[in-house]
Order: sequence, then structure tokens, then C-alpha cells
Amino acid sequence: MPGAAAAQTVLELVNEARATAGCAPVVADSGLAAVARAHSADMRDRGYFSHTTPDGLSPFDRAEAAGIDHARAENIAQGQPDAAAVVQAWMNSAGHRANILDCSLTTLGVGVAEGPGGPWWTQLFGA
Repeated sequence: MPGAAAAQTVLELVNEARATAGCAPVVADSGLAAVARAHSADMRDRGYFSHTTPDGLSPFDRAEAAGIDHARAENIAQGQPDAAAVVQAWMNSAGHRANILDCSLTTLGVGVAEGPGGPWWTQLFGA
């Protein structure tokens, strides 16, 4: 599944889960998505899997560097073949599920990077 289509499907699946939990939907945020895409590609290209880059930058540092001040939470994953599988994996993890179902979060950017050993997935939520 190409990255843009996969990202859109992640957004739709997240909103289905949020609706079931009584939360308003998150809205796609192109700025958060650009930061998320860059993080997924960076993890792929530099061979790491972490919220913090090898340079020590957190999700919030990366968002701030892109001029974004409303990033609040990040989920990452690696290797799930499609959007349904990655959202299911996140929903089966307490911390990731809590981010998805946090009703105070209102925007979402999704980044997907394809490659051997991947894909790499990043969700960056904003408020």
C-alpha cells in the first residue's frame, strides 16, 4: 500500500476507534504528517527504532524544528504490512492505545516509509 493511501487508512481506523471510545475524530494535519514522514524515513535510513533520534531529538524537538508547537504524542511501529495491522498492534499496546484514545488530541499526522525490514510507521498527534 503506498504511503499516502496507508496514512489515510490509518487516520480512518484511528477515528473509528476514537468514535467507539466516545472521542471526536482527529483531523489530518499536514505539518505533523511531514514531521512523521521524516521520522519514519530517518529510522529506515539510519537503522534505528526509537522516538528519539541518534542525535537525541525527541518528537517534540523535531516538531519544533519544523515550526510546529502543537505536537503532543507519538506512536511508532515497524514491520506491520498494512494500516490495519499497525493500528491493531497499537490498539493492543496500552501506551499506544492511550494516545489513540486521548480525547484531548485533535490532529494527527501519519508517516510511512517503505523499505527492507519495514515499513516504518509514525503517528504524531497534536492538540
